Amino acid sequence: MSGSSYRDRIYIIKDIILMLVQYGELNQTALVSFCGLNLKKHKPILDELEANNLITSVEQSLGKRIITIYKPTSKGIEFCKTILEPYENVFPRKKSVGEKKENL
Repeated sequence: MSGSSYRDRIYIIKDIILMLVQYGELNQTALVSFCGLNLKKHKPILDELEANNLITSVEQSLGKRIITIYKPTSKGIEFCKTILEPYENVFPRKKSVGEKKENL
């Protein structure tokens, strides 16, 4: 890989839900940017989260533009607390190459 770090799908999902919980709601551009995602590549994940009622989206008119606002659902918040957080506790994210574990 050319300098970019790989993130498992499960961590991308967690990052999306946690970012929405932290801010309450975000437009699509801000959500993708804050989570370090590529909209074309990761839009199917947003669609899947919405289809499973873990997040919701609403389209709003802003002048001539249409913006999409995402919000977490109570089901999404519960999923994050009961499934994703325990998962990350058992299987923490991989540390980057330059980062070493220091246990002394």
